[in-house]
Amino acid sequence: MTILLYDLVGRDASRPFSPHCWKAAMALAHKGLDFESVPTPFTAVPGVEDGVSKIVPVIRDGDKTVSDSFAIALYLEDAYSDRPTLFGGEGGKAMARFIERWSQLTIHSYLGSAALMDIHDVLAPEDQAYFRKSREARYGKRLEEVPAGREAGLATFRTSLEPLRSMLSYQPWIGGTSPLFADYIVFGAFQWVRITSPFPVLAEDDPVADWFGRCLDLHGGIGRKIPAAA
Repeated sequence: MTILLYDLVGRDASRPFSPHCWKAAMALAHKGLDFESVPTPFTAVPGVEDGVSKIVPVIRDGDKTVSDSFAIALYLEDAYSDRPTLFGGEGGKAMARFIERWSQLTIHSYLGSAALMDIHDVLAPEDQAYFRKSREARYGKRLEEVPAGREAGLATFRTSLEPLRSMLSYQPWIGGTSPLFADYIVFGAFQWVRITSPFPVLAEDDPVADWFGRCLDLHGGIGRKIPAAA
C-alpha cells in the first residue's frame, strides 16, 4: 500500500517547500518506499487525518499515522528495518538529534527570517493571512521588517557553516561514506529556501553547495524535480 505524506504547499500544489516535509520525503525515498504526496496548505493542516497533528509532515502507512519528521524517520527505521538504514544504529540517532538542534538554531534561524517574505508570497491569500498573523507574533514586528538585514547577515551565516564545510573536506556526507537522516535534516533547510526564494544563501564554489547539489540528485533526483525559485 502506498504511504501518504501530507506535504506543505503554497498556491502551487506541485511545489512542496517545508524543510520538515522534505526530511520525511527523503527518508521515505532512502528506504525505497512508494509514497504519495498530499498537497496541504497551512490552513488545511488542522484537518489532516481528523486533526491528528497541528503540524506537518504527517504520514499514513496503512492504519498507522505518524507526525513530526524525526518521529517519522524513527518509525520508518523500525517498521522497515530490512531496508537501507537511516541512522546506522543508536549512535546515528543520537548524532541526528544533535544535527537537528544545530540546524534549527544555526541554519533555520537565519534562513527563516531571510526568506520570510518570499515564503509569504508563494502562499494562497487565506494562507498569507494565517502566516502573517502567526509570524508577526513570533518575531514581534511586521513581516516586511524581518528580512531587512539578510544581506548584511549573509557573510556571518556563511561563516557559521564552517563546521559542516570542514567536515565535508574529509568525508562526502554528514553520515560518512553515504547519506543518512542527518544529511536530510540539513538538506531540508536549504531546499526550503531553494524552492521559495531566489536569495543566494550559498556561494557557488562553497563545498556546502556541492554537497547540497549531490543531495538534490539522490534517489532519482527527487529534490531536483522541483525547480528552484525564479
